[in-house]
Parts: sequence; structure tokens; C-alpha cells
Amino acid sequence: MGLDESVGTISRVKPPHATQGLSPVQVWWMAARPKTLSAAAAPVLVGSAMAFAEGAFHVLAALAALLGAFLLQVGTNLANDYFDFKKGADTEERVGPTRVTAAGLIAPERVRGAMVLAFLLAAIVGIYLVARGGWPLVLVGLLSIASGIAYTGGPFPLGYKGLGDVFVFVFFGLVAVAGTHYVQTLHFSWWSLYAGVPVGLLSTAILVVNNVRDVETDAKSGKGTLAVRLGEGFARREYALLVIVAYLALVPLALGAAAPGALLALLSLPMVPPLLRAMRDERGAALNPRLAETARLLAVFSALMALGLALGGGS
Repeated sequence: MGLDESVGTISRVKPPHATQGLSPVQVWWMAARPKTLSAAAAPVLVGSAMAFAEGAFHVLAALAALLGAFLLQVGTNLANDYFDFKKGADTEERVGPTRVTAAGLIAPERVRGAMVLAFLLAAIVGIYLVARGGWPLVLVGLLSIASGIAYTGGPFPLGYKGLGDVFVFVFFGLVAVAGTHYVQTLHFSWWSLYAGVPVGLLSTAILVVNNVRDVETDAKSGKGTLAVRLGEGFARREYALLVIVAYLALVPLALGAAAPGALLALLSLPMVPPLLRAMRDERGAALNPRLAETARLLAVFSALMALGLALGGGS
């Protein structure tokens, strides 16, 4: 749990049996939430594929963008773990994967320190990208780090104000794809920004699964996600809309950007119906596998889209 203001102490959720006997490395790996890293890799794949189609693929820039994205994702995950604990959002009733701070597996100060380190390393990687792509990337980097912290921390936590969906769509979709393309080609492309739309939509769908699963405990703790503010039914419909529109968004890219290869992502469609049924009917802990499956959908969709763009051109 979080801070118990009535007695001035910190209480913790009892760690599940499955976490007992884990090594420190395994616990830190759990804290990083590796299943969410597809949200970091997907936009880098797509942006790099568009650069490749232009004959401007740059290995070091692509690797730096990927490493930076991973570090930003891990930093955001650690911030979420730490600040949700401090705000009391992770309680005994939580049905999602174990949060290391709330479970007492890692001291809050160490999680906070790891968060700072992840963002610091992301900034160091960013120095190379700025040296290559210019000062506009300073603003992008600072905003990305600030938003990662502000997602659950600071005086205006985005995730608590119903703005988490917008944050994910913008930074793990539009900014990440267009930014990856830019640091390789050294020019801005509106189509690279648009290519971030389907990626951002599916990344947001991952968040929606989390919010639907936790809607009851979030409401009790005062975490005002869209699922809490507009209702569980809205969030379930939002998930379906995000996934469906992600596929529809491929059509303008294929036609307008002369990149028919993007339609290769349609091969991932068989993964969609089971997820839509699950998000319509399932509740609570039953949605935990859907979180990983939606992340897998994003990974497969983006890999196929990237392959198609690389082979079929378009920018």
C-alpha cells in the first residue's frame, strides 16, 4: 500500500508466493517490466524502416534511438512503481503484476534512485542524438523525461488526471517514430509523424487494458484514469476503437505516402478478435494475460509494418 497518513507509517502489500526466492537481478528485471518494452521498440522499428526506404538508414543513430527509448520506458515504469506506492494507488486489492516497491521487494529510495539513473542514462544517450540531429532534439528529450516522471509523479500527475492515454499516444507513437526517422535522415517528414499514429494507438491500447483491470482499485485510491472518470464501459469501447483505427490508419499511409508495404501489418489481424472478445467480457486478474497479448500485437503489427515500409518505400 501507500502512505498511511492516519498513523504516519508506510504499509506494504504482501509479496505473492511466486516472488519468493527471486534473486536481486530477477527482482530488478521485474521492476523494469520487460513485457512493456515492445512499446519502446515498436516506434524505433517503424521510424528506422522509413529511413531505410529513403536510403538514409544510420546504424548508430538507430541503435541510440532504441537504447534511449528503452531507458525512457524503464525510467517511466520505475517512476510509476515508486509514485503509485507513495500515492497509495498500489494496495492489497491490486490484481495486476507485482509492484516491487509496494511489495517491499525493493526499498522506495532505491527504486527512486534507479528511476533517476535510467533517465540520466537516457539523457547521456540523447547527447549523441543532439550532436547528430541538432538542438530541437533537446526539447524532445527534456519533454520525454519530464513526461515520464509526470505520468504518475509531480504536482500534476498525468495518469491521475485522465491524460495518460494522450501521453502514451504522443510520446510512444508520434514523437518516437518521427524522432527516430529524423535522427537518421536529418529532415522532418509529415508522413513519419503520421506513421506514429497506428503505433501510438496500439501502445495506448496496452495502457487501457491496465486501466480496465485496475478500475476499481484506482477509483478507491483516487487515481483518475479515463476508465475511472468515464466508466469501465467507455474504456472497453476505447480499446476496441484504438485497435480498429490502428488498422484503418494504414490505408492513408499506403496510398498517400506511396508505401503499400505498410499494409503488410494486416497479417496480424487474426490476433485481434480474441483480444476484442476478452476486453468485452473479462474483468480483474483475467485481464493480466491480455496486457502481454496486446503488447505482442503491437510488436507483431509494428514489425510487419516496418518490414513492409522498408521493402515498399515511402516517407
